[in-house]
Amino acid sequence: MKRRILRLLQRVGLIGPVFRTYERLVALGLQRASPTDGVPLPPRRLMVRVAGTADADWFLRSGRAGYDAIAAHVPVGELGPVLDFGCGCGRVTRYFRGHDGEVAGSDVSREAVGWCRANLPFARFEVNGLAPPLVFGDESFDLVYALSVFTHLTADLQIAWRDELRRVLRPGARLLVTTHGRSYLPRLDDDERARFERGELVVRWGEVAGSNLCSAYHPEPYLRDVFANGFTFLELEPEGARGNPTQDLVLLQKT
Repeated sequence: MKRRILRLLQRVGLIGPVFRTYERLVALGLQRASPTDGVPLPPRRLMVRVAGTADADWFLRSGRAGYDAIAAHVPVGELGPVLDFGCGCGRVTRYFRGHDGEVAGSDVSREAVGWCRANLPFARFEVNGLAPPLVFGDESFDLVYALSVFTHLTADLQIAWRDELRRVLRPGARLLVTTHGRSYLPRLDDDERARFERGELVVRWGEVAGSNLCSAYHPEPYLRDVFANGFTFLELEPEGARGNPTQDLVLLQKT
């Protein structure tokens, strides 16, 4: 039923406005947690945009889990500058407070970036467009991570951003992303599942790219043969994105 309704909204050109209204309604939910790290919680509307929920407990726990997943695959303590691409309202960035190198975040939401600038003063935050470029210079970072970002972009935008992130990475630096992998097969219809099994990228609701409604599904052959172009493919851990449960974790190194 939900998918039929979405298809109808798509045909009449209302899918974007209706989804934004849905997010505003979700944001009316109650916050149940208080942070213990001295960093305030963002407004509920910003948490919903990032996480799809206004549950403050989940926001805090998943942000910490996201940081722990990164640290389990990359020697964070040995790194210099780090970029959180698609930082939102700092769900994961907040746990980089105390990092020895520069910490930066970039996001398409001007409101989220404004909140981060006001409340996470240990990091630099910049606004980016839906498409590249970033404001950062060539070879600026030892690590770029993008948690549940490429899961919400069309094929063309994914390739454009892959190339842009490669530009801002130093030689030998790492790109860590999370993707919708095989654990998401039950969400796909028969045609989408067949395309996924052929190694093709599957994208739904591409007209609202950058929102939580737009969903991309990444089979491993696509990640290795297409997405990793220009990188060395280091690792794919199925369902390894602890802060975005059941998403896969993919680690690449700039060649």
